[in-house]
Amino acid sequence: MTKIRFNRKQLCIPYAAFLILFVIAPLLVIIYYAFTDGTGQFTFSNLTGFFSNTNTLGTLVYSFAIAIVTTLVCLVIAYPVSYILAKSKIKKKYVLLMLFIMPMWINFTLRITALKEILTAIEGNISMYPFLNTVIGMTYDFLPFMILPLYNSLSKLDNSLSEAAADLGANGFTVFMRVTLPLSVPGIISGVTMVLLPSMTNYVVLDMLYNSTYIMGSLIGSYFSAYDWNNGSMISLILLVIIFIVTLVTNRFSDDDSARRTAL
Repeated sequence: MTKIRFNRKQLCIPYAAFLILFVIAPLLVIIYYAFTDGTGQFTFSNLTGFFSNTNTLGTLVYSFAIAIVTTLVCLVIAYPVSYILAKSKIKKKYVLLMLFIMPMWINFTLRITALKEILTAIEGNISMYPFLNTVIGMTYDFLPFMILPLYNSLSKLDNSLSEAAADLGANGFTVFMRVTLPLSVPGIISGVTMVLLPSMTNYVVLDMLYNSTYIMGSLIGSYFSAYDWNNGSMISLILLVIIFIVTLVTNRFSDDDSARRTAL
């Protein structure tokens, strides 16, 4: 019997087909609608309209504010948790880690509905604190995505570096600031990327809590629901460029940190 062998180019065919059908083709459709009007004529009016519309600019600023605050809150909560789990000598600390990421296994709708009931019981009318409750909902949703990369980064640190710093006279705070924190930067960057970018567009939390259109994701959805594919595509394209720039910046920081660690 003859053996069937595949070379590397043939093995790339399924991935290339998936990339063309579900990434490149939809992106080309978005670009086409973004730079055309309702009659199919080429125009820049969708682009200029975005930056001249106070509603879209205000939504963009609000989305950034939500994303930044959510990322900071997740980082403040996740770093101590990840540090304690990584440095503890508990034999079953993986069980504790599992408890933090277990909410990811529960249906998203059920989690947000339960959170809405809790906030309603505490506050009464949750529409009185939209920004605060949105941050709470986003943090509840994305916290595991911050804990996992931080835990992986901190658990792989060489303890001999901290011991050497302590032997040279550094106290616990100095060891943390000069050794542990800089070496955990890749985990921080990874966690920030995994929380910042999705929280800018995750309008499901807002829709389930307030049924509003405050952030970019829900604004894009409202345009497409009204069959205004041209403005919706332009906003999607602008948001894609913003996400691309943020990714480049975070990768640059990660590469610089890796270079410093290699030099050491």
